[in-house]
This record gives sequence, structure tokens and C-alpha cells, in this order.
Amino acid sequence: MTGKSSKKSEVKTDTILNCVADGVFTVDLDWKTTSFNRAAEEITSISKEEAIGRPCCEVFRANICEGECALRQTMETGVNIINKPVYIMTGEGKRVPISVSTALLKDKKGRVVGGVETFRDLTMVEELRKELRRQYTFEEIISKSRRMRQIFSTLPQIAESESTVLIVGESGTGKELIARAIHGLSPRQEGPLVAVNCGALPDTLLESELFGYVAGAFTDARKDKPGKFAIAEGGTIFLDEIGDMSPALQVRLLRVLQEREYIPLGGTRSIKTNVRVIAATNKDIDKITREGTFRQDLYYRINVVKIVLPALKDRREDVPLLVEYFIDRFNRMRGKDIAGISEEAMAVFIQHDWPGNIRELENVIEHASILCRSGLIHIEHLPESLVPADVEDIPPAGTTLAEMEARYILQALKRNHGKKIATARELGIDKTTLWRKIKKYGIA
Repeated sequence: MTGKSSKKSEVKTDTILNCVADGVFTVDLDWKTTSFNRAAEEITSISKEEAIGRPCCEVFRANICEGECALRQTMETGVNIINKPVYIMTGEGKRVPISVSTALLKDKKGRVVGGVETFRDLTMVEELRKELRRQYTFEEIISKSRRMRQIFSTLPQIAESESTVLIVGESGTGKELIARAIHGLSPRQEGPLVAVNCGALPDTLLESELFGYVAGAFTDARKDKPGKFAIAEGGTIFLDEIGDMSPALQVRLLRVLQEREYIPLGGTRSIKTNVRVIAATNKDIDKITREGTFRQDLYYRINVVKIVLPALKDRREDVPLLVEYFIDRFNRMRGKDIAGISEEAMAVFIQHDWPGNIRELENVIEHASILCRSGLIHIEHLPESLVPADVEDIPPAGTTLAEMEARYILQALKRNHGKKIATARELGIDKTTLWRKIKKYGIA
């Protein structure tokens, strides 16, 4: 090929690459940048003239450049990488989410002469994801499940009232978040919200913690100390794990709710209180009331408005939303660049029953964020106890979204013993939608 025809070929190649919406750059065997298209300039805010001849790590500045370079993996193994999510720093110092794909660059004789990487700006996708999450966020509580959305719809009215509220749910379901939402929406929002764990302290300490004490009430009581009711004056007190409260303290709390006054430990005079009470328990409070462990008259006082929070296993459609939320949170806390979670790892999350609920999920993501340096969280980053022994239950890489949906519906049907209405309720979809999907995927 003559120099003239070679020049024409280069011009033609440049013209084609500059018409491509994705960024494209190539490197030689010394990792020097040999081409850089117009989209690459726009996404990175670095001109072609600045990029050509420089090592790609100086130009691209991705979070994977140091240890997990996608192009290096392809150059070493010959295996192409498709749509790996990463972040880059632009020439203007802006952090931009992108996905990269890599391939070997060969000459006419099939010899490797370098590598090519294409990358796509995911800023708009990221903004859409954040907007979607905002739609499913209510006072810092994230959910798109039907049962939780129904609870969300009642919270403003509950908050406006002065009634005592009882929140029932397993540990880790977000009872305190609901209490904070009620307080934040109420006329008392300018007042304090004071939380007390009734199951964490023995009787004598809990009594003084709630009602305070006067000087001389016991040996070390050298001066008066206000209790949580005094601190919460004009606001809200959140009594968590109220089902663990002793019968003796239940009597004292009942008097506070009936008379709106209390006597500090060692005191002789009653103190008026203007505090709204929100109680919570992870116990079957109806059962312990029938058994006599919890006073019936106190139960009636706190059970004016009851909110029952579903376990995470009953709102599995929220798992992807919560995973994304916690990944973003730990990225900010630890300065990480984790882009998301692999399909295989997400399949493990969807199948897990989450006995510790949202708190357990948060802990698992924290664990994974420590082990995962960047890119995607994979199965190897998860705690061993979370991964099922039968790895065949995990969808293989390359499983399509439709295949995962079909698998998810089939598992939900099994959990609900084939009952369509119960399955639709768990999945948060209409029963007619479930019928249509069953027919579409040929699920027996």
C-alpha cells in the first residue's frame, strides 16, 4: 500500500470513528495512545492532541487503571470484555460513570499490535436510576412493594394525630425509620425525638433512664438527673422493644399514658409530660398479651394505631433498590468506586430469606464493599454463609433479564404453593399481570 492510499485509509477510519457515539481509543504494545475519537474527547474532556502518544492510564484515569485494567486483561488473555461498569475522572476533574468494552488490535497477518477500548457515558442512565430511586423513597425509607407503599400513604395522617402508635415487625425491618418519619411529618417535628431500647437495660436502669431520678435516690445519685421523658418534652419518645419491658415498668408506663404525668425515681411529686409515644416490638404482642406477659390495659393504650412492617423476604422486589442504595452509601463513606452487583450475586440476594432483614442486607453489602476494590460485587465478595451450597441454583453468567424474571416467578410460585393471588401479592404485581407472564414464559 502506497503512502497516499495509507493516508486515505487513516482519514476514512477517523471519519467513521468520529461518527460513533461511543468513545473509542487504541493503544500500541507500549500502552501509548494511538487514536482517540471525537466522542472520547467529549466524554473525557481531553483533546485528541493531548491524548495521542501518552500512556492510556494518564489519559483515561479510570478507577480500574491501577489493578484491574480491562484492556490489560484482554491483552494478556485474549478474551474480550463487554460493558464493564467503571468510573473515570475527566480532564475537568469530574467523576463520570461509563461502561467499557475491549478487544485486541491485530494487523493483516493476525499479529497483535495493540488493543482497542470503547466506552459509553452512563451519566444519563445514572441520573435516571437516581430519579427512579427517589420515586420509591419516602422520608429515607426505600421501597416499591405494595404493602410498604400502603404504609407510606397512611403515615402523613398518622403523623398529624397525637395518637400513640405501635410498630410491629421483625428485627431489622426499619421500625425506627418509620418512627422518625412519623415524628418528622408531625406538628412536633421541631421538638426532640428520643429513642430508648427497652430490651437493652435491666429494670432499675431502665426506670431511671425513662423517668430520671432526684438527688439521694440511691448511693451515687448526687444530683437530679432528667429522664428520657423530660428530654423528649414537646417532642416524641420512641420506645423500642417494648415487649421486653417488665410487668412492674409496664404499670408505670401505663400511668404516664393515662395521666400524662410521672414521678422520678426517689421523687415525691408528679411531673406533667407533653410527649407523644411511639412504641415498637419484634414480638408477637397479641400472643404475649393473651399469655399475660404483657398487660392487656397497656396493650390497648399503645395499640391505638398499629403499623405492621413486612419482612424483607415478603418484599423481595425491594432488594435491588436497597442493594443500590447501600452500595452508593458505602462508596461515599469509604471513597470506593463500586459500580454495582453482578447478576449471579443478585440472584443469591433474591433467593436468600434475609432473617436479619434490611440490617442483614446492609451488613452484607458492607462486607462486600470491603473485599471488592472496584467494578462489580461478585459472589466471591459475599459472606460464605450467604452463598447456597448448591451453586447450580445460581443463574449462570449471560442469563437474560427475561430468564431471571421467569426463574423468579417460578420460585415465588413454589414458595406460595402454586397460589396465584398470594404469589402476585408477594411480587407486588396485579394477578392479571402474573397470569400474562406465566403464559409468556410457559411456566407450568
